[in-house]
Amino acid sequence: MSSKQESAAGMGPELYVVGAGPGDPELLTLKAYRVLQAAPVILYDNLANQELLALAPADCECIYVGKKPYGEYTPQETIHELILEKALTRGRVIRLKGGDPYIFGRGFEEVLFARSHGIATHYIPGISSMQALGFEDIPLTHRIVSEGVWMLTGTKKDGSLSADLRLAMQSNSTVVIYMGLKKAAEIAAAYCQMGKGDTPAAVVQHLTLPQRRCATGPVGHLPKLVATHGITYPALIVIGDVVGLGREVPALDYARARATSA
Repeated sequence: MSSKQESAAGMGPELYVVGAGPGDPELLTLKAYRVLQAAPVILYDNLANQELLALAPADCECIYVGKKPYGEYTPQETIHELILEKALTRGRVIRLKGGDPYIFGRGFEEVLFARSHGIATHYIPGISSMQALGFEDIPLTHRIVSEGVWMLTGTKKDGSLSADLRLAMQSNSTVVIYMGLKKAAEIAAAYCQMGKGDTPAAVVQHLTLPQRRCATGPVGHLPKLVATHGITYPALIVIGDVVGLGREVPALDYARARATSA
């Protein structure tokens, strides 16, 4: 390794891909907290709470590389260039990304890029936004009601709705859709076409923060729920019987559920 690649601390260049969690700074992992406290450079995401930057040393170089949905964004190529430049000149780069970096966060793309340039990589998971659904009494799974979870992207690279949605609709599982707000009408139509327009659904935003919003209703009414409650990006769509559990007393008619699943 050349002298150019040696950091001031005497170690080789390295990249830490760190999950910032769903918003509330107190939901950061202890390991991420410790890494941020010693960070020489932080490349931070649009979805990472900027309060976390206060954990870094006073001389830390904090660079915004966010991507706002359907708005201004930092090209991925530019982010890669910064990772390479800062790792070679400062030794350690913290790539701080909202939620979990490996769940629709392109974190692993950055890991592969760094490795291809001889940069050591480390991954620190974060609490994903879908796990924050619990703050609205929406569990991802619940005995009898949901047998699993489908995590889908609402908008693929080519701009189309994921074809996996129709597969997920045939299962007895909770469906969580990231980046699907722009496809709300298509999602509602797909469920209605399958005769499942009455399936409970929720659209949620900023669930761990004071400005949290949550709208619930039949999935067939999804566009109306979004418009009526003024929900904007970033938001999650969750579909399935788990949505209504925390709003019903009793929460579930187990006898009926058993008969249905038999």
